[in-house]
Amino acid sequence: MSVNEAAKASLGGYMDSEKVEKVYTNYAIMYDQTFGRMVQQSRESAVRGLRIQPGDRVLEVGVGTGEALPLYPKNCEVLGIDFAEGMLKKARKRMEVHQLDHVTLRHMDAAQMELENDSFDIVMAAYVVTAVPDYRKVVSEMIRVCKPGGRIIMLNHFSNGNKMIAAVEKMISPLCKHIGFRTDLSLNTVLEGTTLVVERKKKVNPLRFWHLVECVNQKNGHVIPVVSA
Repeated sequence: MSVNEAAKASLGGYMDSEKVEKVYTNYAIMYDQTFGRMVQQSRESAVRGLRIQPGDRVLEVGVGTGEALPLYPKNCEVLGIDFAEGMLKKARKRMEVHQLDHVTLRHMDAAQMELENDSFDIVMAAYVVTAVPDYRKVVSEMIRVCKPGGRIIMLNHFSNGNKMIAAVEKMISPLCKHIGFRTDLSLNTVLEGTTLVVERKKKVNPLRFWHLVECVNQKNGHVIPVVSA
């Protein structure tokens, strides 16, 4: 069995790309008033804490309806990608309203990014890792396009270390797949075997159910001191 076949087997046919695209395109109609509103505070906190420098290139993976786009400083360059055209349609309208000339949007599969290696200083992925058919491919692509020493930020729910809660998360995960995400994925599993080293992490609202994890991309032997939170 190949590595890719093993990865698919471990997902158990969990979510296919067509289903994910359909689910999130349908979500787009009411996303901002429902889930988007619920997680807006944590999304804003994540973007405001990015420590973006003038001239930085920022990639937002799974940009959705573009709720975070007005928060990025205009002295950086932002590319937002999403697989759901319905989400991008709303994001483009938000760009026009806020006159975000420093932002570009592209329809793109996060598991097969049409982007060059080492081309971004910061890669931001909010509510993405547990909402894609193969998180391994997505994380690998984020590492590939992020510069050595660059930062990759994941805002996501990761399974709880508490055995009882973890058991509940695993039990409800098959139900959650029908609305586009899984609950049984741990941070250690996501990072295992990668060049990402956690610099800081914290729980964020709503209900401190989500984790904000900032990693340094230590690929190509690029190592800098980091302090895990």
